[in-house]
Amino acid sequence: MKKPELQQLPVIGDRMTFLYLEHCKVSREDGSITVRDQEGIVHIPAAAITVLLFGPGTDVSHRAMELIGNMGVSVIWVGEHGVRYYAHGRALNSHTHLLEKQAKLVSNTRSHLAVVRKMYEMRFPGEEVSGLTLQQLRGREGARMRKAYREQSKQWGVPWQGRSYDVNDFASGDPVNQALSAGNACLYGLATAVITAMGCSAGLGFLHVGHELSFAYDIADLYKVEITIPIAFQVASENPPELPSVVRRRVRDCFSSTHILERMVRDIKYLLAEEEGAGTEHTLYLWDNVYEYASSGVSYGGEEGK
Repeated sequence: MKKPELQQLPVIGDRMTFLYLEHCKVSREDGSITVRDQEGIVHIPAAAITVLLFGPGTDVSHRAMELIGNMGVSVIWVGEHGVRYYAHGRALNSHTHLLEKQAKLVSNTRSHLAVVRKMYEMRFPGEEVSGLTLQQLRGREGARMRKAYREQSKQWGVPWQGRSYDVNDFASGDPVNQALSAGNACLYGLATAVITAMGCSAGLGFLHVGHELSFAYDIADLYKVEITIPIAFQVASENPPELPSVVRRRVRDCFSSTHILERMVRDIKYLLAEEEGAGTEHTLYLWDNVYEYASSGVSYGGEEGK
């Protein structure tokens, strides 16, 4: 199959959200990813997927990864039920404009703080928080999260004793904590896929730092109160036998109905102060300490001794 041109690839906002696969063999047939398990074979159009979550027992062929890479699909290897992150594959990037901008913002204390303030202000729409310190904003955010947990606990009649989970023992948590872990893992996976597809780094965070998914945690936290927390308490109140699977399906459907992909793209551009259309050219330059950029593919031998 011929590799498509960049302009032929669907924009990330037009794609499905994610698929979680486990105990299956992943291969390809023409432009489709094939998933085989004991129940049969399913064909998945690669150009319609944003991120694949590979759980335990998943075997993927080289041919499948070739198609996945060409189509700009992010692949994330996760633990059982999708609640542990192990590694991820790079999506199709064509320029480093946003990455360079992200690095500049995160490396300067003043601009770093400005992005952090933006993130907090997005969580308090209609409230005046410009005069609050970072410590006060962090305290207000903590109060907002505790209120959200209490409200959902009351609405769905699910006891809430606080966020408690063991990354090495998923089953040890109560139903609501299991549901939160499963739902948040999907949100982290989607955020990682969007960040990577936009050419940014999931590791260069602003609120979260020091982890390879710091920026993904920053972005995911913007939507937890709206998406994963209500779903987790609702599913926990039902306590279905396959709770993680039910949570993943509910979260997937919510991603689609809330157009979360498009919102993530807009929010990341807003946080990084990116203008529409900026950095869309696919040109390779040489760095220059005077003019910033110089043309590549040019012999500069005549400049010796100048």
